[in-house]
Formats: sequence, C-alpha cells, structure tokens
Amino acid sequence: MPPPSRSSSALTEIHDVLLETYAANDQMNQLVLKHLDPRVWRAKPPGQKGKGRTIAAIFAHLHNVRLKWLRRSAPHLKHLAPLDPHHCTMKQVSAAHKKSAAQCLRMLADALSTSPKRRVTKFSRDGWAAAWPAGGAMFAYMFSHEAHHRGQILMLARQLGYDAHKAMYGVWQWERLWKKAGLKTRPR
Repeated sequence: MPPPSRSSSALTEIHDVLLETYAANDQMNQLVLKHLDPRVWRAKPPGQKGKGRTIAAIFAHLHNVRLKWLRRSAPHLKHLAPLDPHHCTMKQVSAAHKKSAAQCLRMLADALSTSPKRRVTKFSRDGWAAAWPAGGAMFAYMFSHEAHHRGQILMLARQLGYDAHKAMYGVWQWERLWKKAGLKTRPR
C-alpha cells in the first residue's frame, strides 16, 4: 500500500524535526561528557580481560564513524581530523563532536531536502554495507548508532562504580536539550 500523501508543510515540518532531533542528539553526548567522572574516561571495562572499548574509545568511535559517513556520503563537505581512541582527552572529544555534529547536520539537511540540486543522494555507512538512498532511514541509522553507544557509555560508567544519574536523566529532558542546541522551537 502506498504511503498517504502529505502536504508540503507537513513534509517541511518532518524535515525540520529530524534536523532538530539530530542537533539535540549531540547535546546528549555533550551532557554525558559534562557529567562524566574523569576517572572513568580510560578505565578498563570490567570482565573484558583487556578487550572492549573504554569510554574514551567509544566517544572517539562515535566521532570517527561520523567522519566515515561524511567522507562516503558527503565528500564535498570539509574533512575533519579523526580522534585517537587511546590518547584523546574529554576536552578534545567535546570539541571534535561539536564539529562533526555540525557537519552531519549539513549532510542531513541536504539529504532530507527535496531540492533537485541536492548533493547528498546516498548514505554509505561503510564499504561492507550497500548504500541506501539518502533520507529518513539515514537519519534513523545515525541517531540509533549514537543512542546505542551512549547507552553503552552510561552502562559502563555505572559498572565501573561511577554515578551517571545526571547524564542518564538529562538525555530524556528534550526541552532542555533543544534549548541547549540553540533551537527556537521545542520538540514537536
């Protein structure tokens, strides 16, 4: 069955809400970084016997995967420097995430556009995966990837014995996240 027809204003609102949600997504990452105890940054995951990513490595992974998506799906956008998962600081990660989130927003804005001149027409996650048409599934994949790893970070902090309550509850305060992202609207 074909999807129901939508008015132009409804499609514009969906476009805007997806971009706002991705902007708030980075505010969630920034919130977790802000409330993360520095002692947990490079702590080894429990029970991994030297395997498994540290919280620093997970945050670096998020940034570096964004760079891969940008390079493969929007090569016309400015390339950013990757993070070294073994040496990056919390301050470096925060700054890098702000930059890569801004570039991903540019990529998504173009990908979700109805303009015939849009440049982002496919979403290439990696060489092992088939490219998808750029659009809503691209946004959902990007947001889900970050939410998955944010959950890992918060769980790992708890397993290591560090309080992560402010960050855990803060990621659900979307009105505040929208405001922190500088958005003029509220979730809609």
